Amino acid sequence: MKPNSSDKAAVEIADKETPYKGYFRIDRYRLRHRRFDGDWTPEFTREVFERGHAAGVLLYDPAHDAVVLIEQFRIGAYAAGLEPWLIEVVAGIVEPGEAATEVARREAHEESGCEIQALEPIGSFILSPGGTSETLSLFCGRVESAGAGGLYGLAEEHEDIRAIVLSTDQALARLEAGEIVNASAVICLQWLAIHRARLRAAWR
Repeated sequence: MKPNSSDKAAVEIADKETPYKGYFRIDRYRLRHRRFDGDWTPEFTREVFERGHAAGVLLYDPAHDAVVLIEQFRIGAYAAGLEPWLIEVVAGIVEPGEAATEVARREAHEESGCEIQALEPIGSFILSPGGTSETLSLFCGRVESAGAGGLYGLAEEHEDIRAIVLSTDQALARLEAGEIVNASAVICLQWLAIHRARLRAAWR
């Protein structure tokens, strides 16, 4: 039987420390938890990468059936031996006291110059639960794509962001070809493929 995740007695934390705290933080836990058979695991250690929570938004123009995506350098992709300039959706970290919808609107302006006219939630996801507590709330935002595109980003955050406009068909073709590998962009574009007709009818 599955352990009751809402039961605090199902997880015992013996110790928690923070061996690193900089721009991000790493916490080390010593713990044990209930097994599926009702017994307990031995005590073990896990590190958790703490970077807060994030929000992302797929910018969609229903009148032109087009999306505004961004492209930027990612050190994680480079370290993994992948193409480091990734095509993504607009996204940012949720600051304390800030709503995910506020982040979506702020980052759309900062990273693409677009102003969101309407927002629809896509879902919330935990990105890599084996090593980080980060969650990502995703939205689809209605924008006007005419005149969109160009270079954006905050100099103080060393951002170098290129906004690009693609027809939805072009974006889905690049997804199918494996040219879009960022998880949030993949989720958003697959969601759009399902909800495209409904959104065009509702937002036009």
